[in-house]
Amino acid sequence: MDSQTIAKIIAFILYLGFMVYIGVRSSRKTNNAKDFFLGGRGIGPWVTALSAEASDSSAWLLMGLPGLCYLGGIKETFWTALGLIVGTYLNWLLIAKPLRKCSITFGDSITIPGFFKNRFKSERCNIISVILIVFFFTIYTASGIVACGKLFRSVFGLNYTVGMIIGLIVILSYTILGGYRAVCTTDFVQGALIFIAFVVAGTVAVISLGGPSEAIAKAKDFNSMSLAGAFGEDLKATFNRNQHFKVLDAISAFSWCLGYFGMPHIIIRFMGIRSNAEIKTARRVGIIWMIIAYIGAFIIGSLGTTYLLPNILTGSTAETVFSETMLKMFPAFIAGIFLCAILAASMSTADSQLLAVASTVSLDLFKAKINKNADEKTVLLVSRITVFVVALVAFGLCLLPNHDSIFDLVSYAWAGFGATFGAIIFLALFWKRCTADGASAGLFFGFITVVFWHNKTGGIFNIYEILPGFVVTLVIAIIVSLFTKTKPGVQEKFEEYKNMND
Repeated sequence: MDSQTIAKIIAFILYLGFMVYIGVRSSRKTNNAKDFFLGGRGIGPWVTALSAEASDSSAWLLMGLPGLCYLGGIKETFWTALGLIVGTYLNWLLIAKPLRKCSITFGDSITIPGFFKNRFKSERCNIISVILIVFFFTIYTASGIVACGKLFRSVFGLNYTVGMIIGLIVILSYTILGGYRAVCTTDFVQGALIFIAFVVAGTVAVISLGGPSEAIAKAKDFNSMSLAGAFGEDLKATFNRNQHFKVLDAISAFSWCLGYFGMPHIIIRFMGIRSNAEIKTARRVGIIWMIIAYIGAFIIGSLGTTYLLPNILTGSTAETVFSETMLKMFPAFIAGIFLCAILAASMSTADSQLLAVASTVSLDLFKAKINKNADEKTVLLVSRITVFVVALVAFGLCLLPNHDSIFDLVSYAWAGFGATFGAIIFLALFWKRCTADGASAGLFFGFITVVFWHNKTGGIFNIYEILPGFVVTLVIAIIVSLFTKTKPGVQEKFEEYKNMND
């Protein structure tokens, strides 16, 4: 084993060991379900903001998005990134404070299914949302595990499956031990690392290529060269799609913004922040982080086409453009530290998703339906078992054929949550006439629309499934609500929430 490999291994061991250490420390402050799932609603604005953005961005920010840029899908990634930045800002601006207030008013809810159940006084809403969370988060968690496998294969030449297992073990260890507090703290560290990695790497790449104008010129020259033969049909097809990018495609890509309003592992941060007054600070921190991180993703992906020459990345291997750039740019140990940013992105999303599923299963299914007299220790045990089981199922999903694209896995789960939960969250917070029947019908038909649309291609079905799914959920929920009645006391409670002091 050469010295460079040893240096990278040391960097990874130090980082992974630190994540586990945080989990052990946090476990000492995790005594009950509210601590495990919301940190006792005592998390500050900086940790809340960076943990929300880190868990949001996931491995697709450092692998999926740069890979798409590298393959030439600049227009598609631009509109997708713009939609995500706008969605992030609107989520903090419109949803954060109302959701925190509303979740406290309606039964001090600490999970999204629990919030729906209390807001609408509906067991049906609870059950449907539990099913959706388990289904889509298993898919979403798989994307983080896939990223770990790709990273370890790219950096150390490890077997793909072995790399996924290593990442899975570390994620499970600190999530099971420390719960929400551990997840937020590790996500804060991971968010800071991702930020630094993009700023440093982007700056070095631009300077090494001769400055901004020279770097752009070189990238344009690369993109105009012959694609057939040298890069393969995958790259050629992506460039051709980019050349025929239309207004409808831009709308479809921009519609990623809708996902934020219904993403349980993100909006749960709003419920766990220390006070309403600190949401403004968290919003500013979060949006600045995101803008700079996305600029970095564009720079690395776009300039990687010339920076990595003569090496050529094709097909799904293009998603390793960030790791390949780091290895070429820095000494082995420094590169190893920055490559941990990819591991950070994978973990920061997977841990949050596993925690969201655990809270849903243990509180909204086990305690609410199976054993209503379960004590805190039993609920915690069920939560930790759920984290383990869901992670194993997600790992099994990763082993299936054609499930190695991080971007595809994330986009499907993102659409599922944004189209269903997003629309209902809006109605729950801003329309007191939304009924339990309306919410349930909207969730169900929105889910069916997303799954149906996702499995169709051509024509109108090329539109990202989040858009038709969101519209169907919203329209069905409104129509059914107009013909049904709210449960007794719901509208009075809604007025109490609206009049609650900020």
